[in-house]
Amino acid sequence: MNTEEKSDTQLKQTLRNVIFGTETPQGKRFDIILMICIVLSVVLIFIDTIESINQQYGELINIAEWSFTVLFTVEYILRLYCSLNRIHYARSFFGIVDLVSILPSYLGLIFPGANVALALRVLRLFRVFRVLKLMRYLRDGHLLLKAMVQSSRKVFMFFFSVSLIIMVLSVIMYVVEGPNNGFTSIPKSMYWTVVTITTVGYGDITPQTPLGQGIAALTMLIGYSIIAIPTGILTAEISHEMVRTRDLRKCSNCGKKGHDNDADYCNHCGSELEKL
Repeated sequence: MNTEEKSDTQLKQTLRNVIFGTETPQGKRFDIILMICIVLSVVLIFIDTIESINQQYGELINIAEWSFTVLFTVEYILRLYCSLNRIHYARSFFGIVDLVSILPSYLGLIFPGANVALALRVLRLFRVFRVLKLMRYLRDGHLLLKAMVQSSRKVFMFFFSVSLIIMVLSVIMYVVEGPNNGFTSIPKSMYWTVVTITTVGYGDITPQTPLGQGIAALTMLIGYSIIAIPTGILTAEISHEMVRTRDLRKCSNCGKKGHDNDADYCNHCGSELEKL
């Protein structure tokens, strides 16, 4: 290896320690600066949509936004440059997020109609996952998603049953109140029933007759009665899923199972467990 290649290798190693490293002081400082820039850039995107602020400070916000875009572009290029496997990084979740977070700004220059796509810059917030190492918590999110899939049939049946109740109540309210009181059609009555049964109550349509008001009161009570059902279904599935994902290692001392997946010692007797 000649001097030039050796120097290039050392440069890549240094950049890798700073950009991808989290244990070194330089890497920690880089992560803090990067997180501050990400949060500030997203704040700029939000406040730029406020018309009064945009009219007064739009030019400054645009300059700051492009400064962040150039900064993130340089960072993305450096990540590609010093990565051990550039293709793997480019195709990874964070690699795609890094690219998508800067791409809309450049597309806005080429295609003026792509300004709506600039909202994709908010994806920069996902980069905070890397800085704060929040990916370790995605396992809990996977457990929740799995529980939702397992309970999908029960939730569908619940939704179907509620839909039948909504349709029946909508027809009744349409007949009782009629167009004179704002219930001009059955779909309009369905809108009122959904708003009432979910206890939102916008108040743009209200029953005027005593019978209609009585049905409205019954609808509200039905809403309170059924609102906890899907929560109970999902909670039960989460509980079952947590039991399924418990560690099945058997303690050599007491013979108990069901330890935490990351446990090193038995929850019951404290004996050291067999390593996975």
